Amino acid sequence: MSDEKHIVILGAGFAGTTLARALERRLSESYCITLISRDNYITYNPLLAEVVGSSILSSHVVAPVRQMLKRTRFCMVNVTDIDLEKKQIHYLGEGSGVIEYDEIVIACGVRANLDLLPGMAKYALPLKTVGDAMFLRNRVIARLEQAELQQRMESRLWLTTFIIIGGGFSGVEVTGEIADFLHAAHRYYKRTNERDFRVLLLHGGDRLLLELPAKLSAFTLRKMQAHKIDVRLNTRVARVDGRGVVLESGERIDAGTVICTIGTAPHTLVEQLPLTKERGRVLTNPDMSVLDFPGVWALGDCAAIPNAYDDRLSPPTAQFATRQAGQLAKNIHRTTQGKKTRAFQFRPLGQLSSIGHNKAVAVVFGIHFSGFIGWLLWRGVYLLKFPTFARKVRLFFEWSWEMLFPQDVVHLSHSRTKRDITRKS
Repeated sequence: MSDEKHIVILGAGFAGTTLARALERRLSESYCITLISRDNYITYNPLLAEVVGSSILSSHVVAPVRQMLKRTRFCMVNVTDIDLEKKQIHYLGEGSGVIEYDEIVIACGVRANLDLLPGMAKYALPLKTVGDAMFLRNRVIARLEQAELQQRMESRLWLTTFIIIGGGFSGVEVTGEIADFLHAAHRYYKRTNERDFRVLLLHGGDRLLLELPAKLSAFTLRKMQAHKIDVRLNTRVARVDGRGVVLESGERIDAGTVICTIGTAPHTLVEQLPLTKERGRVLTNPDMSVLDFPGVWALGDCAAIPNAYDDRLSPPTAQFATRQAGQLAKNIHRTTQGKKTRAFQFRPLGQLSSIGHNKAVAVVFGIHFSGFIGWLLWRGVYLLKFPTFARKVRLFFEWSWEMLFPQDVVHLSHSRTKRDITRKS
C-alpha cells in the first residue's frame, strides 16, 4: 500500500496554480499534487477588455498551466461531483472517472450572474472569459460592417450604439476600449459617421470605480466625458430586451449591443457543496481551512477569507488570491509537520484601471497616479505580473506593435469546413 498523500486543487486560476507551484517547493516527493481544471490555461482577466478593443490578441491574455508546473499532475476534465465524506472527485473527460484525495483545496472561482435583471441573460453580453471577449470583439466589428449597409440613419444609429452596464473596473475598462476602437476604426467604414457612434456607461452608484479615491473617480468621469462617452451615474436598468434597455425612470435607450459587467454568482460546484457560505462564497477560518470539514481548504474568488490585517473579508481580486495561495501553502506544510497554522494577513498594495485613450488611474502604496503616467504604470504592473517569461515578451511586443500600427478590424468568424456525413466514402 502506498504511503503517498494526495492533495487535490480544484481550479487552475491564479489562486490554484500559484498554490500548486508553492506546494511543489514546500512538500516532499511523498505528496502527490493534482491540479484539476476544465481549461489548461490561466486567463489574465484584467486584460480581457483589451481583447475586446483589438489592442491585443486573445492568445496574449492566457498562459498555459502545464508550462508553469514541474511535478504537479494536471487534469483537464469537467468535475461533476465532490463527495466530501468519501473524499472522492467525480469527473467527465474521455469517459468518466474518480480521483481520490486526502486533502482538497477549492479554488474554482466564480461565474457571471446574468439573472440580476429581466432579459439580461438573453440579450446582454457578459465579459468573464476569453470566449466572451472574442465574441464582443466580433460583435463590435460586425455592427460596423452591418451599419455600412444600412440606408436608414435610424438603423445605423441603433447598430453603432453600445451600452455598458456597470461602472466598476471591468465596465470602465471595456467602455474605454470600445470607444478607442470606434475612434480608430471609423476611417475604414466610409459610410458611417464617427459623430453617430454612441458609447453609454450606465452606473447605479454616484461615482465610478468605487474602490478608488473620489478624486480619481472624478478624473475618470471627466476624461471619459471629454472623449464623448455618455456616462450616467445614479442610473439603474430595469430590464434588457432585444432593442436595448429600459431604465427604472421609464426612459428607453435603444442599442444594438448591451454589455453586462455587474454581478457574479458562485460556481455551480460550490453551490452544491454542503459548506457554510457568505453571499455564495465558502466561509473559511482565518487559516483558510473550511468550517466543520477537516482536510478541506478554500481560497480565491470562491472563498470568503477573513483578512487579519483589517478584520474584513478579503476581496475577490488577483493580488489577494496569489497572497492567499502563498500563505495556504505554508499552512498545509505546517500541518504536515504537526505545527499550528497561521491566519491570512495581507495589506493591499493598490488598485489600477485603464480608462481609455492611453490613460489610467491608480493607487499604489497610497500614492495616486492618473493620466498617461497612470497608464504606463498600469501596463508596467500587469506586464510584470503576467505569468511566464515567454508570455511577458509576447505581450510587450504586442503592445508595442499596437502603438505603431492601426487597429485590427478583422472579424474572426471561426467557421469550419462543412462535411457531408451522409456521403459514402
